Amino acid sequence: MICASGPRVRAVNACPSGRWQQERVMTIPPASSRVAHVPDRSSAFRVVRDQGLRLTASRRLVLEALFAAGVPVGAEQIAAGLGGELPQSDVTSVYRNLERLESIGIVRHTHLGHGPALYMIADASREFLHCEICGGFQSVASQELDDLRAAVRARFGFEVRLSHFPLNGRCRACLATARSLAGQSPATAT
Repeated sequence: MICASGPRVRAVNACPSGRWQQERVMTIPPASSRVAHVPDRSSAFRVVRDQGLRLTASRRLVLEALFAAGVPVGAEQIAAGLGGELPQSDVTSVYRNLERLESIGIVRHTHLGHGPALYMIADASREFLHCEICGGFQSVASQELDDLRAAVRARFGFEVRLSHFPLNGRCRACLATARSLAGQSPATAT
């Protein structure tokens, strides 16, 4: 278990509680759950300016790519221009802009399986389920997981955040395939 007070940290030594202390690193999500409501490009551009940032060409390109993709995408995909949909960009610049946009609540990232971070326009109302067999993922309304969060909170006193790492498991199709290979029908298997 890791405990600390700041965002973007990693375990380094024991806290007085016996848990691990943390120090800053880049791959842990910001502790802030601030999410800017940006339903479209112009709203996102306005939030960037309202935060006192310049809407540079590279920052605009990152936002354009995230809106064009509509699903979580990797920084390398953005830098490559989403397969020709947009101009190519420097991957370092893409990462730098993604991090800055995430810090102001416009962008969020998630890790599906063991792959690199995937980025999307921030939306606190959506979470993800990830199939560890086929690698597929499904977006679900955040409130559909409220009972799960409540059960964990009641049992362990722990507030679950599912935005950084999705729930991993097996999708309906992979479960059906596994059951048919095992000679069970989906209706009779548990």
